[in-house]
Amino acid sequence: MSPGAPRIVIVGANLTGGAAATTLRTEGFDGSIVMIGAEPHPPYERPPLSKEYLRGEKGVADALLHPIEWYEENDVELLLERTVASVDAAGRQVVMDDGARIPFDRVLVATGGRNRRFPIPGLELEGIHDLRTIEDSDRIRADAASGRHAVIMGAGFIGCEVAASLRRLGVEVDVVERSELPLLRALGPELGRVYEAIHRDEGVRFHFGEGIERFEGGDRVERVVTTAGTTLECDFAVVGVGIEPVIDTVRESGVEIRNGIVVDELCRTSADGVYAAGDVANHYHPLFEMEMRVEHWDNALKQGAAAARSMMGSGAPFDDPHWFWSDQYDHNLQFMGWPVGYDELVVRGALEDRRFTAFYLRDGVVLAAAGLNRPKDVRRSAGLIRARTPVDPALLRDDDIDLKQLAARLVRKEG
Repeated sequence: MSPGAPRIVIVGANLTGGAAATTLRTEGFDGSIVMIGAEPHPPYERPPLSKEYLRGEKGVADALLHPIEWYEENDVELLLERTVASVDAAGRQVVMDDGARIPFDRVLVATGGRNRRFPIPGLELEGIHDLRTIEDSDRIRADAASGRHAVIMGAGFIGCEVAASLRRLGVEVDVVERSELPLLRALGPELGRVYEAIHRDEGVRFHFGEGIERFEGGDRVERVVTTAGTTLECDFAVVGVGIEPVIDTVRESGVEIRNGIVVDELCRTSADGVYAAGDVANHYHPLFEMEMRVEHWDNALKQGAAAARSMMGSGAPFDDPHWFWSDQYDHNLQFMGWPVGYDELVVRGALEDRRFTAFYLRDGVVLAAAGLNRPKDVRRSAGLIRARTPVDPALLRDDDIDLKQLAARLVRKEG
C-alpha cells in the first residue's frame, strides 16, 4: 500500500463485496480496503444453499468466493460478525454498531437483501425456516429426513428450488402460493405451467390462490392453515416469499432511496463518494432505459466488479443484459434479459418436450430469452437482446437459424 493511498470501505462481506474487493486488487488499486460483514463467513455464493449444499452434495468451502487466506494475502481487512449502523456521507465515515468510526475516501454499500417475513400467527414456532444464509440451509437440512413432510410458502425460485431439493431427499412437499402458477412473476404463465407440470410429476402438491393464515403447534410447528381453510400437517415449514433491500445504513445519509438505493449506470448514488451494487442497488440500465433492482448471482458478481472500477475511476456504464440460472430436478433453466412488458412469447422447440428456448418480445424487439435444457441458445441470444431491433418471429422459431449470426445481421441492418 502506497503512503497516502485512498481507503475504500465495502459494507457487505457478500458476493458483491467480494467481487468488488477482488477487482480492486486484480486491477491495480493499491490503497486500503476494509470489508465489513454481519455473517461469520467470508464472501460466499448463495445459489448452492437451495440446491447442492442443501442436499449435502457440497460443503461450505465449495461455496466460498476465495479461501479465507486470500484476504490477508491481498491486504483486505475483513471485519466479520460486525454490522454498520450508518454511513456518514458528509463526514466520509462508516459508523459501526459499537460507535467506532472508519473513515473512507469512497464507500461501496453492498448490504444485499433480507428475507421478507409477514406477521403470520405462529411464525415464531420452532421448525419454521427461511433461507438466506449457510446456517439457514443447515437448519433446513437437519429437518429434511426422508419421509418427513414440509410445507413451503411461496413458489418463486427459492420455493421451487427448495421443493426440488427436498423431494430429492425424500421429503413430502406441499407448496402454498398466492398466484395461480409457480414462477409466474419471473417467467410468465407459459413457462409457469411447464414448471407446475415438472413439480407435480415429482410429487409436489400445489395450493394455488392461497396464502398462509396461521401456523399451529406446541413449541414446534405441526400444521399450516391456509387462507382457504385448508389444513396441512407438517414436520417443518420453509418461508420463501422474496427479499427486501437492506437500506438501514444509508437511511439518514441523504442517499436517494427508491426500491433500494438508487444508482446511475456507474453505480454512483446521489451522495459523492458513495456507491452501491448488488441486491440493494436500484440501477439505471442504459440498454433497457429504465431502473431495475436485480437479485441474481451473476449480477452480484458483475455489478460488484463494475462498482469497483467506477471507484477507481476506470468505470464504464453497467449495461449487462442480466443472466441467471435455476436447477430443479434434472432440468436446467438459463435466462437472460428483462422481460417486463413483453407482449409476445416466441418458442423455439416445444414447451411440452421441456426442451425449448422462449423469447420474450415487445413490439418485435427481443427483451429476454429463457432456455429450458438448452443453455447455449440463451448465451447466443445476448446479441439479440442488445440489438434492440425488431426481429421476424419465424426466424426465432427456426432451429436451423444461428442466433449469433441472426443478431449480427440485425446490427448490420440497423447500422
